[in-house]
Amino acid sequence: MELITNHLPSGETTKATVVLKTDRRTLAKRRWRGKADDGKEFGFDLPHPLKNRTPFFATNETRYEIEQTGENVLKIPFTEMKQAAYYGWMVGNLHFSADFQESAVIAEDDPAVRQMLDRNHIPFSEIEAVFEPVIVSHGHHH
Repeated sequence: MELITNHLPSGETTKATVVLKTDRRTLAKRRWRGKADDGKEFGFDLPHPLKNRTPFFATNETRYEIEQTGENVLKIPFTEMKQAAYYGWMVGNLHFSADFQESAVIAEDDPAVRQMLDRNHIPFSEIEAVFEPVIVSHGHHH
């Protein structure tokens, strides 16, 4: 097993790529274990969590990279930026993170989010996607 303590620079792309697939919650951790598609095992002891598509290990022939798996999320379409801000605020007010696409807010599929959307007659659809929410780095108090 290889121990990974940091990511690699993302510049080298001529090598064959092998992915290590894992979910978003595991990626949020600094210490975890995983197995790449070729069976090679890795232990991670990182100063900060890795993100989707981050290269983390290389040999002479191969570059290893993280691949975040998809999950069930809610796609909340909008037609103007004011709606996007409002929907993002509503999701955030429930203490859930959101991702913003060009024409939709993506939110975690949770009963509280669904109930809020239904209660406010806001249309949404269920999709499976790689969820990479906006990360806020400051504290929050009521």
